[in-house]
Order: sequence, then structure tokens, then C-alpha cells
Amino acid sequence: MFRGKNYKESAKLIEKQTLYDPQDAFELVCKASRAKFDETVELHVKLGVDSRHADQQVRGAVVLPNGTGKNVRVLVFCKPEREEEAKAAGADYAGGQDLVQKIQTENWFEFDTVIASPDMMGVVGRLGKLLGPKGLMPSPKAGTVTPNIAQAVSEAKAGKVEYRLDKTNIIHCPIGKVSFGAEKLVENYNTLIGAIVRAKPAAAKGQYIRSCVTASTMGPGVKINANKQL
Repeated sequence: MFRGKNYKESAKLIEKQTLYDPQDAFELVCKASRAKFDETVELHVKLGVDSRHADQQVRGAVVLPNGTGKNVRVLVFCKPEREEEAKAAGADYAGGQDLVQKIQTENWFEFDTVIASPDMMGVVGRLGKLLGPKGLMPSPKAGTVTPNIAQAVSEAKAGKVEYRLDKTNIIHCPIGKVSFGAEKLVENYNTLIGAIVRAKPAAAKGQYIRSCVTASTMGPGVKINANKQL
């Protein structure tokens, strides 16, 4: 794989086989960031579970104390009488069948999070094949199917992130921006990793957190000793 000059220079700062304490890891990520934009910092956590089994699923959502640094565009599916409530809470879009049709006919995806009141899931269910692959389908487990629309919108805007296993048993999640600095990134990391640990399935055997790596958008990965605090 071709690596640019900046990436190679950044990689020299990091010992590939070293497991860094969280504080040191995020200081390195910030130091190694050389892009001309404010890079997103992501966390990649490989778990000792098998996502093919229903009793070993790991999924949930958590509000990061310092947010994600991203302006989250929220779409709410609700009855007409609740549209103003949703917009007052900060929703960018609120509606019902009209929005379903817009997504189906115009391939419209100008939003980052979808929230739905339970009485709208019969309508929203038709979008499963469109929203599902993009990770946008509302879910009770993630708190995005809820009667409390205002709270859900506020949390999404404040920096709520959803974590879930992919097919390779890895969770990929944004935890902030390089501009946050190491301390705020560590606070967000502790909140997310704590939620993942609490979500450990009873059926999980052996070492739960197999590996934990953080990286900025354009930067090299830094391995974290995730088990040190656990």
C-alpha cells in the first residue's frame, strides 16, 4: 500500500508493537496528525465474541462527555402533532410518510441520525433495506426508537454515538477531533470503553477486549492497553 510522506513521518513517532496507556496514545495521535483539516479520531475495538450468535451481540449507545465535534443532522419520524416538538428540540427534519417517500424516490440521505417514535415504526420499517446498510435504522437498543423524542434529539446533538459489532467482531466509533486535545479524547474514550465493557454478553468466554487501536483520519494507528483500567 502506498503511504504518503506525512504518513511515513507520523509513523516514525509510534512504536508499532507497544501498548500505550490511553493518555500517551491520544497525545501521540494528536502529535501525529499532519492533515490540513481537523481530523476525526476513531476507536477500533476487537472483541472476543462471535457476532454470528444472537447471544454474543454487543450494541448500544452512549453520550460522549465532550461530544464528537461533528454537527449531527437529525431526522425524526413522528406524527404531525409532534413535528414542532422535534424541531424545537433541535431536529433538522421531522415528518412521516413524506420523508419516507423522499428517501425512497430521491435517494435522499442528508442526515446522520434517525430517530422514530414507536408508533411510526410500521412506516419506517419499509426503509430497512435503505437505512440498514448505512447504519441509520432506528433501534430501541440504541435509544433511537423512543416516545421521548425531545430527549433523544438532544442527546444526538450533544454527541451520542452508537456502537455495534461488524462482521469481523470489531467496533468502529468516532470519539472526537484532533483539536480536542488528549485530555478530552481520553474522557470520551473512557466513557465509550466503559459502555462496551458493561455490554459484555454473558455468553462471552475468554479475553473480552482483544485489541484496541485509535487513529486520526489520515494518521497511523496507535495501540492502547485497554485492559489496564478494567
